[in-house]
Amino acid sequence: MYDVIIIGAGVSGCAAARELSRYDLKVLVVESAEDVCCGTSKANSAIVHAGYDAKPGTLMAKLNVEGNRMMEQVCQDLDVPFDRIGSLVVCRSDEDRSVLDKLLEQGRQNNVPGLRIVDRDELKEMEPHITDETQWALYAPTGGVVCPFTLTVAYAENAAANGVQFMFDTCVDQVIPTQSDTGKFFVLETSKGQLQAEVVVNAAGVYADRFHNQVSKEKIHITPRRGSYNLMDKSAGNHVRHVIFPLPSDKGKGTLVTPTVHGNLLIGPTAVDIEDPEGTNTTAQELDAVVQTSGKYIADIPYRETITSFAGLRAHEDGHEFRIGEVEDCPGFVDCAGIESPGLTSAPAIGVMVAECVSKILNAEKKMDFDPLREGVLDPKTLTPEAYIELIRQEPAYGNIVCRCESITEGEIIDAIRRTPGAKSLDGVKRRTRAGMGRCQAGFCSPRVMEILSRELGVPLEEITKSGGESRIIVGKDKFAG
Repeated sequence: MYDVIIIGAGVSGCAAARELSRYDLKVLVVESAEDVCCGTSKANSAIVHAGYDAKPGTLMAKLNVEGNRMMEQVCQDLDVPFDRIGSLVVCRSDEDRSVLDKLLEQGRQNNVPGLRIVDRDELKEMEPHITDETQWALYAPTGGVVCPFTLTVAYAENAAANGVQFMFDTCVDQVIPTQSDTGKFFVLETSKGQLQAEVVVNAAGVYADRFHNQVSKEKIHITPRRGSYNLMDKSAGNHVRHVIFPLPSDKGKGTLVTPTVHGNLLIGPTAVDIEDPEGTNTTAQELDAVVQTSGKYIADIPYRETITSFAGLRAHEDGHEFRIGEVEDCPGFVDCAGIESPGLTSAPAIGVMVAECVSKILNAEKKMDFDPLREGVLDPKTLTPEAYIELIRQEPAYGNIVCRCESITEGEIIDAIRRTPGAKSLDGVKRRTRAGMGRCQAGFCSPRVMEILSRELGVPLEEITKSGGESRIIVGKDKFAG
């Protein structure tokens, strides 16, 4: 019996876990995938939104601005890359200027600081590569970029360090409210047997409506909304200086162009509603749309520097609103559902809101020994030459470069594997260290990373996967092999 079971180890679930680890509670995070950050959190725009886009008075608007305000301290405490570079919403005609004025007013109602309209001359100084047709922009200095992988992993690691348990490769099939002589609790039927908890937090992303609808008469519906992206090499990373959006549409904030916190250039997403909650395939049509749309307001984008394309899913709730809180007709069941953009930005505030709700239900008391700090994987490139030499003398693995594109060492990969929760696959290593995220997209370093995983995990090389499940790299041995 757990006090709390969280379904889902995306950024919202892990943020909630970390905030709940402040309390004297027995908490378990259950995840169907092999690692944290395997759903929506792994494939998004990595943007910290300022908060002018959300409808005033909504929970989405409130948590967007709160999460933005909290992000800097959270990233400092958890050793996560974050850069407040500011954002621009651009328009191409005087007729569209009224949309910017509306966003400006919305932002002011949402208490977004520093918003202002910039004209063509100032915009050209801020962004030399804007097209000739682009005339005006809404400037939001509090916008920024963050690493979504590191943020999710950091939340999970800090939660684990403070006592939260994680169970991976475990599918929850059904949540059953149960009554006994000692009170109400929940039975979770999973692929690994039954689990029990007094409180369940539903942070299941595109599957959150399934669990909500199992326990509540008030049904909700979530649509997987696919967004496709092009990622360009670091040689293109300085093409723009801010996060740049077109005017928003009814399906989102539009196709953005932005530098990433790691120095790449990212373009996307599209917004296509689909039925398959696993439908993260890219299509030529959607990727062409990314190119065509971005080229309308940013000139000379070096598309030839594209190193990969990918797609992610947003959990679009029909009412386009976060659903966070105890379900009215099922006490003890706490929704954290409909977390689409600006979900990443809102994650710090979402975690606090969920933890406050759960602690109130359980009358939980805060721990005296909670540690809010987490130290990330050591990056030798941040050291002085003298310190790096000393590190190699003490730990020779830091002198072995495994990923040449990103200059990632064996020591960093070992560190990522040995952490809790640690990497168990190529993608797990990639998200924690960036080994495989460079120009060659793991074309050279994969075999060596596999060898390190095999050695550190104590499993045969044939069992190492790209991303868990059946995604094995080695599917058999040649009869002539030694």
